Amino acid sequence: RPPRSTLSSSSAASDVYKRQVQAIKTALDATRRQAGLVRKEITLPNGLCYAYLEGGQGEPLLLLHGFGGNKDTFTRVARFLVKRYRLIIPDIIGFGESSHPNADYSPFTQVERIRDLSRALNLERLHLGGNSMGGQIALLYAALYPTEVASLWLLSPAVSGNSVNPELLKVISESGRNPLIARNVQEFMEVMALGMRKPPFIPGPMLKVLAQERIQNAELEARIFRQIVEAPVEDKITGLKTPALIMFGKQDRVITLETTNDLGLSLIHI
Repeated sequence: RPPRSTLSSSSAASDVYKRQVQAIKTALDATRRQAGLVRKEITLPNGLCYAYLEGGQGEPLLLLHGFGGNKDTFTRVARFLVKRYRLIIPDIIGFGESSHPNADYSPFTQVERIRDLSRALNLERLHLGGNSMGGQIALLYAALYPTEVASLWLLSPAVSGNSVNPELLKVISESGRNPLIARNVQEFMEVMALGMRKPPFIPGPMLKVLAQERIQNAELEARIFRQIVEAPVEDKITGLKTPALIMFGKQDRVITLETTNDLGLSLIHI
């Protein structure tokens, strides 16, 4: 039987972890309330479950997060959008609290899933926004179903594998490790440093809790990433006529701007 001191240490660590989980949940709930968002769930006829945030009134605007992200990616900006739009912000299938099936994750399949969600929510015509992977899905959705998409708002969209920083792809090819995927807490910190110009300070115990979602999803994320970069979507979206606002960060180290300039869509640099 383990010594009493070992059991006490284990119990204390468990208590700390539970407190950090609750602290994060409380903070998320507060941020969502401030933004006028409510968490909801819906199970589609095909059995897939979507967790999503919803709030506001007006024309529907559906926002799609990037690779490794989740619905709370847009929570801080949502408070400015709910004044004009009915916001729907889902965890894309394979991420967050939505279903993680052992299935295909190509952008074409993800478009059909998002379209199924839109239909289930009675969204006949909507505005679409997306970051990185979410931007790729939004672009492809508009290309395949142009009459259903009123406009696009895209933040560093991952148009194709060519959109990914060549230096990043070189690291993946030579080392076999994807710097965008976290398999432990240290790698989670490195992912944050890569994706943010100024990563926020997060206390160690809370950082460990936040890292768990990515760590537990690492194998699936590796599969999804391969399907994102290999998807032949450029021919579908080049010259797309849907009104679009595309924004890139000048210091983005993951998605490059150059390959998107040829899409025939307006660009705003920030």
